[in-house]
Amino acid sequence: MKNILILADGSIAKHFLEWIDKKRVAENRYFVAYYHEEVLPEKLGRNITLIESDPTSFSKLDKIMESNRYALVFIVMQDIDDARYTLANLQLIDEKSRIVLVNQWDEESVGEGLENVTVLHTDDLIAAHLYDHLPNVPVVAQNVGLGQGEIMEIHVPFGSTYAFRHVGSIVQRKWKIAAIYRNDKQILPNNATMIRPNDTLLVVGKSIVLNGVYKTINKRIGLFPEPFGSDLYLILDLRFDHDSALLYLKESIYLLEQLEEKKLYVRILYPNDFQMMDELKACERDNIIILTCYDDEDIKSLIEYDIGQYDIGLVLNSIERFEAEELKEVLYALKKVVYLFGDDLLYNVKEAVVLMESENEKMESISSTAFDISESLELKLSLCDFDPEGDFESKKIIIEHYETMTHIFGMDIHIEQKIANPVRELGKMSDILQIVPFEKKLNRHHLLKLVSTRVQDFLLTTKNHPKLLVPYALSEG
Repeated sequence: MKNILILADGSIAKHFLEWIDKKRVAENRYFVAYYHEEVLPEKLGRNITLIESDPTSFSKLDKIMESNRYALVFIVMQDIDDARYTLANLQLIDEKSRIVLVNQWDEESVGEGLENVTVLHTDDLIAAHLYDHLPNVPVVAQNVGLGQGEIMEIHVPFGSTYAFRHVGSIVQRKWKIAAIYRNDKQILPNNATMIRPNDTLLVVGKSIVLNGVYKTINKRIGLFPEPFGSDLYLILDLRFDHDSALLYLKESIYLLEQLEEKKLYVRILYPNDFQMMDELKACERDNIIILTCYDDEDIKSLIEYDIGQYDIGLVLNSIERFEAEELKEVLYALKKVVYLFGDDLLYNVKEAVVLMESENEKMESISSTAFDISESLELKLSLCDFDPEGDFESKKIIIEHYETMTHIFGMDIHIEQKIANPVRELGKMSDILQIVPFEKKLNRHHLLKLVSTRVQDFLLTTKNHPKLLVPYALSEG
């Protein structure tokens, strides 16, 4: 629920309030501050709260701003001096408030030049609509296509799961990011383009899908594993997982319970133990769906079908299952987050650990997921730079990025730099979730491991810590 403050006076404000009542956006709650009763329409919805107050008074406006946290403030006032005083008061109270100001006068200077203020000129808007009715003139976007909302502009707020994501890491099923607008410039994105807070996305797709995308972009808390997909998918291959199957299912259910409005799909492969099957099926609920496969001819295609059919974002499996039948190649191509079970149980984990690499974009690309999963599971988040050569200067940009993310997510992060072998340091840790980029080449059997100090070279050879593999995108070249 987002709180919207409307400082209202005049006929435009009255029509605006009527539109709000008519459209009834359930996710918004409106607070209307007014000082002339003529601005109020005959009826108002339950999500509209009236405040009889003069916003040109600093003390009264300060009291209004203290009573709630507002996502957006509208200044819709017919007197230019009232609008000026109100805007000045808002800037003094909170200079970072996002403001939309309706300029109904020929005076251009009101609200111009302020980064957090969007100025709408009524004369320009009316002229633009008149222009659309001229012959031989291309129509604007609102009249293109079916006119059913299949083209949409979406603002990316701070803290969105889409902020600091590469376009290529976002699953776009039945919709597409066509353009990004940033600093009054248009960007035609490729897979390596990073989305940043305050960007505006031009998206195209089915209207019902875009409505869901809009909610996803504007809501952050509890959305993991989005935007890689919505739900969880546990693969239990009883050839490898028989002895741990019930434990893996309990860990998956624990994760499901920490997330918001998600489902867990459990795909059982090679079901060769009827007693085990009965125990697994006993855990089935409305949000836990058990799927059993008795045909072992094309396991890879079956898993790929499931992931697409059920909009899966996170795949949970053992290292042995991950390496069988080219599953890791399939999941890499589909850009899914992968959880690999370890000896440490997920519900005993106290800390999420990201080990720094020298590739800045790779580390930035996984940062939002690291913060999101840490917040969802209430884990301490640590960013560790264990470098045998002590080359800490090259990681400075990465540290600055993660420190910026702490302000966006409102979380703390522990940063540690140490001259040490990262593989040995990681081995000393306990009760941690290791978060790493999902690289294309992960091989358990490689002679270079004998001399390597890259933690990624040992991901599939050690089972003591659970691991979260996060897709990423890098710039071309």
